[in-house]
Amino acid sequence: MPKKYYDPSDLKKFGNITEFQPEMGNKFFDWYGSVFEEGALTAREKSLIALAVAHAVQCPYCIDAYTDTCMKKGADEEQMMEAVHVAAAIKGGAVLVHGVQMMNQVKEKLM
Repeated sequence: MPKKYYDPSDLKKFGNITEFQPEMGNKFFDWYGSVFEEGALTAREKSLIALAVAHAVQCPYCIDAYTDTCMKKGADEEQMMEAVHVAAAIKGGAVLVHGVQMMNQVKEKLM
């Protein structure tokens, strides 16, 4: 069977990114861990945000990881899909608002 570009088993190797650059890798994981600690947002809320961002940046590893994390933190299917729709709306809006830049360029060139 041919190797897939995104191999699900690679997600388990995420911690190995410190292998070639321990100092920066360890700093990343320290910061990453701190980001997901309870604060003004609950761990569940942060996981839903992460799931939405994972879809917006189209990271299959992150989608798998944060789907699992959201479920473990008590989010249900409806909440997770709503988060995905929020990401889709923001990403779609970002594409469309850049249409204003195109419109400005067309108007500038036609005037």
